Amino acid sequence: MAGTEPLDVRPIEAEHAEAVWPLSIEAGWNQNVADWRFMLGAGRGFGLVGADGAWHASSLVLPLGQRLAWISMVLVTKDRRRGGVGTGLLKRCIADVQDMGAVAGLDATELGRPIYLPLGFHDLYSIRRWHLDAAKDAVAPPRGIEIRPATIADLSELATYDRPLSGMERPTILAHLLLRQPGLAWIAQTPSGAITGYALGREGRIATSIGPVIADSEPIALALIAKATTSATGPFIIDVPEAHRDVRAWIEGQGGQTPRAYMRMTLGTAKGLDDPSYVFALAGPELG
Repeated sequence: MAGTEPLDVRPIEAEHAEAVWPLSIEAGWNQNVADWRFMLGAGRGFGLVGADGAWHASSLVLPLGQRLAWISMVLVTKDRRRGGVGTGLLKRCIADVQDMGAVAGLDATELGRPIYLPLGFHDLYSIRRWHLDAAKDAVAPPRGIEIRPATIADLSELATYDRPLSGMERPTILAHLLLRQPGLAWIAQTPSGAITGYALGREGRIATSIGPVIADSEPIALALIAKATTSATGPFIIDVPEAHRDVRAWIEGQGGQTPRAYMRMTLGTAKGLDDPSYVFALAGPELG
C-alpha cells in the first residue's frame, strides 16, 4: 500500500539542518550539521515528514553550474524503507534537474547502482573510500613545485583552475571549504605562482574528509594529500578514483583500509566529468 500512495514531498530548507541530520546519523554517514546547512542553502532539498513531525526521508539537488547538478542524501528511516519512498524522492530530484536543462550526476554505492541503471544512469569511473587513522609519511612535491597554505585571496584563481579539470563549476563549494577549514587548504604552485594543484577538506561527524584534491599530476596530488593528512589530526576519509595507484599505495602504506566502493554515474553526458585524470580525491558523494 505504501508504495502506491502519493508522497507528500516537502522542501527541506537550511533552517531544517539540525532536524534532518539524524537521517545521516542513522545511516552511519559522516555529515555534520554544518554540511547539511551548507548543502540545503546552496541546493534544493526534498523530503518526507512523518506523523510524529520528524523527517523520515531526504534527498538533495546541488547545482554545479548551469549544465550539471548533483543528486545526494537520498536517505530513508529504517521503518519507511521498501515502500518506494527513496525511489520516489530520487525521481523527484531527477525531474528537478531535468527541469533545469542539466545533467544529473551521483556517486552510487554497490547497493544503489542497480537502482540507478534502469533509470538511465551510466557508469563513469569507480572510486574507493579510504579510512585512515593517521598519516606519518610526508611526500616531497616534484622539483620546482612549492606547497603552501591556501588563502581567501586564492579563491578566484582556484575556481578558474578547478573548472576544466574537475568538469564542475563550484566556486561556492571551494569557498565554503576553504573558509570552514583553512588548516586543511593547500596549494601547489610553480616559482612563478601558477597553480598546479590544490587540496581542501572539512571536519565530519566521524572523521575529517580530505577532498577535493585536483592536480596536474599524481606526484603533485600525492604531496598535497600527504601534506593535508600529516598536518592535521585523524581519523580521515578520502574518496579516491581507482585509477590512481600511487595514491592508493601511499594510503595503504599509512595503514588505510577501503571498506566501500562507489561508482560515479550520470544521466546524460557532462563534458569532462568522465575523466578522473586530474581528480585525485572527491569532495565527497554529497558534494560531487
